[in-house]
Amino acid sequence: MDPTVRPTAAPLAQTREPVAEAPDRRLLRRQMLADDVYEAIKTMLMDHAIRPGARISIDGLARDFQVSSTPVREALARLESEGLADKEPLKGYRATPLLSLAEFDDLYRFRLLLEPWAARRAAELIDDAGREQLTAELATAVEPTAVDYAGYKSLTAHDNRFHTLITGLSGSEQVRLAFQRTHCHLHIFRLHYDRDTGPEVLVEHRQIVEAIIDGNPTAAEAAMTKHLDNSMSVRLRKVYEQ
Repeated sequence: MDPTVRPTAAPLAQTREPVAEAPDRRLLRRQMLADDVYEAIKTMLMDHAIRPGARISIDGLARDFQVSSTPVREALARLESEGLADKEPLKGYRATPLLSLAEFDDLYRFRLLLEPWAARRAAELIDDAGREQLTAELATAVEPTAVDYAGYKSLTAHDNRFHTLITGLSGSEQVRLAFQRTHCHLHIFRLHYDRDTGPEVLVEHRQIVEAIIDGNPTAAEAAMTKHLDNSMSVRLRKVYEQ
């Protein structure tokens, strides 16, 4: 070859590296994976596949899900913030024990102080936007399809959104946040009470909504008080009497 002639550059098609996945797509895929792992572990906790108080193995879950330990750790951090997992220094995570009777009673005393007042205030302050929000939320409610978490997950989510919405409609952000931080819907549904009571819960939700939409503070307060009393005394307390 003539040393004065330089080799022709290879075509771009032959030298181009594979196109890297866009950062936002990689982030989305990672988030989807983290969400899937979170939901899987949450289901195990709610269904007692991971028993209350049991140690949670990060490496074991990572092997079961065929993922790295990172999404498992991220999921457990989220579950810790919801009160479903406890982190012990130098020991790792455990499933949170079920509510004791004293904790259960304390939770409902708190709710009975907060939520009937919130329902009354919501009825006093209700406007067209609030009426639309309540009606829309009520329309999402469905009865449980089975007694496991997959079957009542939708009702659990509705129950949380419903009560959070009413505390928000009270006009007090502190009240809304105080209720939200209890994560009470998760701890209550985790008790494994008789879940054939879904229709009763939804009837009571409708009564609360009707009173608030009608702008009737007294009826709204009474309907919420009745709903919480029934939840505490009729539907749930028998779990501790078995």
